[in-house]
Amino acid sequence: METLKFKTNIKCGGCIANVTPFLNKLPAIGKWNVDTQNLDKILTIEGNPGIDSQEVIDTLEDAGYKAEKL
Repeated sequence: METLKFKTNIKCGGCIANVTPFLNKLPAIGKWNVDTQNLDKILTIEGNPGIDSQEVIDTLEDAGYKAEKL
């Protein structure tokens, strides 16, 4: 498993509900979560080795959110 972290603008449970179908459709992702208590709203993704961080960023943009790889 490979772990990626992103700074996002996912602020609350409603935002998480909005991005869930988008992130769940990416086959390389095993599991993910967002720390909404962190000032940077950190999205942590665990997935297959070689997971494409740009694909995650693009997917979040499709959902209406921003992400920056840490």
